[in-house]
Amino acid sequence: MSNMLQLSSILFNIPVMSLRTGGQIAIAEQPIINPNNLKIEGWYCVDQFSKQTLILLGQDIREIIPQGLAVDDHEVLSLPGELIRLEKVLALNFQLIGKRAITNHRRRIGKVADFATDMESLMIQKIYITQPIYKTLTGGQLSIDRTQIIEITNKHVKVRESEEKLRNPVPVALSA
Repeated sequence: MSNMLQLSSILFNIPVMSLRTGGQIAIAEQPIINPNNLKIEGWYCVDQFSKQTLILLGQDIREIIPQGLAVDDHEVLSLPGELIRLEKVLALNFQLIGKRAITNHRRRIGKVADFATDMESLMIQKIYITQPIYKTLTGGQLSIDRTQIIEITNKHVKVRESEEKLRNPVPVALSA
C-alpha cells in the first residue's frame, strides 16, 4: 500500500480477514490509540466465533486490503490481559475524536472531529478540528499537523498557536 493518509472512518468496524482460511474471523470495532505518540497500536475486535472482545495488534496486520485487515490467521487475536506491554495504553481507553482543542495560549479552538492516519506506519499525521459556527462564518475545520501538537491529555489536545493560521483558517474539504 502506498504512503497515503486515510481518514478515521475507515478504521472503525472493519472486517479482519484470515489469509490462511480466506474468510472473516473478526470485526475490528475501534482503533487503540496511544496518546503518547499518536500511534494506532491495534484494534479492539469482536471474535466472529466466540463473540469475545479480543485485540489485534497493528504489527500483526499483513496488509490492508479493500475487504479489510488481512492477518495470517485467528491466532494473532489476543485477550487484553495477555498484552502486558500494552496494559497502560489499554487502561487509558483513549478516544481522540471529541477531545477539546486548545492552543498553548489556552484559547479554545473547537473539538477534534476527525484524524488522518498514515496506513504504513499507523501513525496519526493530522487532526481536524471543527470550530463553532460563531468562530468563523463557515464553521469550517482546521487541519492540524502532528508537529503542531504540544500535549494530549484525557480532556484536551493542546496545539501550538500559529497566529496567521488561526486568524485566517482555511476550511478543509474532506473526501472519504
